Amino acid sequence: MKKTLSIKVYNESGVLTRISTVFSSRGFNIDSIAVGPTENTEISRIILVLPGDNQTIEQITKQLNKLIQVIEVKDITSSPCVERELMLIKVKSSKATRSEILEIVEIFRSKVVDLSDNSITIEVTGDPGKIITIQELLRHYQIIEIVRTGKISLERQLGINTEYLKNN
Repeated sequence: MKKTLSIKVYNESGVLTRISTVFSSRGFNIDSIAVGPTENTEISRIILVLPGDNQTIEQITKQLNKLIQVIEVKDITSSPCVERELMLIKVKSSKATRSEILEIVEIFRSKVVDLSDNSITIEVTGDPGKIITIQELLRHYQIIEIVRTGKISLERQLGINTEYLKNN
């Protein structure tokens, strides 16, 4: 099972190394990591997506909380959150396939950021499900390159779970 951790840390040199050491020294893998400053320039937020069960996450959380640079560690896997990811995807295209690819881009409210005679580079922003779906649709046209940011996430202020609303 994939888990999402939100970690607030002091924005200091070497803090990411200390955090990644906690994972590597225990043999835990990280699927994605996104780091950036918060509304306070002295604090950064790290969003980690990693495989693990509740016991593993509890163990990791305890280890992370021992680090002086760590302010707060939250498992936000089950919390109502706004989640986004950015992907740049370069797809092989010809005159014959270009209009089909552009139609997919439009349907997914993405945008073309580079174009050549034999390829199209597309910027896709959205929840992880949208990213995976458009990637699968474009695989048919031969993907040349992909780069993804990893998931970023913030808890919803009102605590409303939109995933729950979609199912009702």
